[in-house]
Amino acid sequence: MTDSTKSDPLAPDALEQYRRKYRDFRWETPEYFNFAATIDKFAEDPHRVAILWEDSEGRRARLTFADIAAQSKRIATVLAGHGIRRGDAVLLVLPRITLWQAAYIGALRLGAIVIPCTSMLREKDLVYRANHSGARAVIACVENATMIAELRKQCPSVEHYFIAGAARTGWISLQEYMAHSSAAFRAANTKASEPAICYYTSGTTREPKAVLHSHSYTYSHKSTGLNWLDLRPGDIHWTTSDTGWAKAAYGVLFGPWMNGVTTFMYNGRFDVTKELELLGRYGITTFCAPPTEYRMIIKEDLAGFEFPKLRHCTGAGEPLNPEVIEIWREKFGLTIHDGYGQTETTILAANMPGMPVKPGSMGLPFPGHDVRVIDNDLAETKTDELGELAVRVAPERPPSLFLEYWKNAEETAGVFKGDWYLTGDQATRDADGYLWFVGRADDVIISAGYRIGPFEVESALLEHPAVMESAVVATPDADRGSIVKAFVKLRPGAEPGDRLVAELQEHCKRITAPYKYPREIEFIDELPKTVSGKIRRVELRKQEESRKRPPL
Repeated sequence: MTDSTKSDPLAPDALEQYRRKYRDFRWETPEYFNFAATIDKFAEDPHRVAILWEDSEGRRARLTFADIAAQSKRIATVLAGHGIRRGDAVLLVLPRITLWQAAYIGALRLGAIVIPCTSMLREKDLVYRANHSGARAVIACVENATMIAELRKQCPSVEHYFIAGAARTGWISLQEYMAHSSAAFRAANTKASEPAICYYTSGTTREPKAVLHSHSYTYSHKSTGLNWLDLRPGDIHWTTSDTGWAKAAYGVLFGPWMNGVTTFMYNGRFDVTKELELLGRYGITTFCAPPTEYRMIIKEDLAGFEFPKLRHCTGAGEPLNPEVIEIWREKFGLTIHDGYGQTETTILAANMPGMPVKPGSMGLPFPGHDVRVIDNDLAETKTDELGELAVRVAPERPPSLFLEYWKNAEETAGVFKGDWYLTGDQATRDADGYLWFVGRADDVIISAGYRIGPFEVESALLEHPAVMESAVVATPDADRGSIVKAFVKLRPGAEPGDRLVAELQEHCKRITAPYKYPREIEFIDELPKTVSGKIRRVELRKQEESRKRPPL
C-alpha cells in the first residue's frame, strides 16, 4: 500500500452520500424483542425460502421460514419439557446443518442463553464453557457425541444431553422428541436488553472471555445485512463462516434473516474448486468470506467459472490485503468490501456499498457507531497518528455492543474508560476519515479468520513432558494471512528435531482444537523476557515479521 493510495480523496458526492446515511441513521431498537418472532413474521409467507443447504456428500435441503419457525417451536417445546427455563444457558455444538439454525432460534424463543461452540472444540474448551456458564443442556451432533459424553462427570451443571441425529444410549434424541412436540410455542416476550447469547473468545493470558450479548444484538444485525452485506429481496447470500463464530451471527443467521433473505450453507471442508462451483450453481448474489479464502481463490485457474448473479462481495475476520482486492476486481469486476467488527460488537467500520474503496482500509465508521482513534488520554489522535480504536458509549450506548464479560467485572471495567469502549486494536485515521488497521494491542492471533489465543497453545505445549517453556506468536503466511508459530525451550535431555516437532503438533491438536496447533515450531535456548520475567511475545512477533515477506 503506497502513501498515494492512502491520500486519494473521496469523490465529494460519494462522501456526502455516506455522511447523510451516517448522520440520519437511528437504531430504533424496540423495548421488547425476540429474534424468533421475526422468523415467525416471515413464516407467514409459506413459500419464502430461508435456506438452501448442501454437504460434501451431495445431500441437499431447501427450507422455508415456515419450516424453520415450526422446527424452532418444537425445539423450544422439547427444551421446556426438560426443565430448561428462561435465562438458562444451553451449549450449541453443531456443524453447518440446518438444525443449527432451528436449535439456535428455538433456544432464543424460549429465552435461554445460547452458547455457540464450533464442533471442532476439544474437551478442555467445552468443559470450561459448560462450567463457567453453568449450562444446563448441551445440543451436539453424532460426530462429537463420544467426546462430549465423557465430560459428564466434569460438568455438574449440565443435566440434559441432546443429540441431533440417530438415537444413542445416554442421549436425548432431539428429532424423536420434536416429532411428538407442539409447534405452537410462542416467542418469549424478552426485553431487548435481556441476555441472549454468550460467545467465548480467545484471550492472550487468561482463559477465554465470555462475551455476553443481549437480544438487541440480534436486532442490530438488521443493519449489518442492509448496510454492509447489501442484502435485497430475492438475494441468495453465502457467508462461509463456521457456526461457532460471531461471524456466523453476522452473515449466516441474523444479518440475512433479520431482512428475510435466503442464505446458502455448505457443510464440508474448504475447497477452492468446490466453492467456485457452488457460487455459480446456486446463483449466489452476495458473498462473504475471510481473506484467506479470497487469497486461495485468486491463485487458481479461474477459466470456466462464471458468476452472472454475483454482485456484492465482503470480507472480514482479518485485515484484507490490498493486492487481493485489486486482483479480485481484475478477474471478476467486483470489489471486495472489507469490514471490521469484533465478537463484542457488530460491524464497527466498513466499506459500504457504493462507497469508494481504498484497498487495505477497513473503511469508514459504520452507521450507529461513533468510532474514533484515541490516545492513552482518551483524546482523539491527529490524522495518520497511531492510536486505539474506540467506540463512544455515552451519552448513548449502541445496542450492538456486548453487555459485559460475563462474570468478570474486572475484565469488563478494563475495556470501558470514560465515554469509550476500547477495542484493543491499533489503527490510524486518514484525512478522509478512513480507518486503517495497524495491529492488535494484545497478542491474539488471527489465522485464516480463526481467532487463536497464544496462551491456549502455550498451555497445551507445557503439558508435554519435553517442554520447559514456550511462547506462541503469529508469523506471516501467504495463504492464511498468519499462522501459529511456537518458540519452545526444551527440558534437559529432550532432543530437538523433526520427530519432536510432529509429536508436539499432534499433542496440541489433541489438547486444543485442530486449527490452533502451531504449524511452525522453533527450538530456542532462552525466550526474551521483561525484567519481571514476562515473555516478550512482541519481540518474537517483530522478529517473524522482519524475516518473512508480507502475505499476498
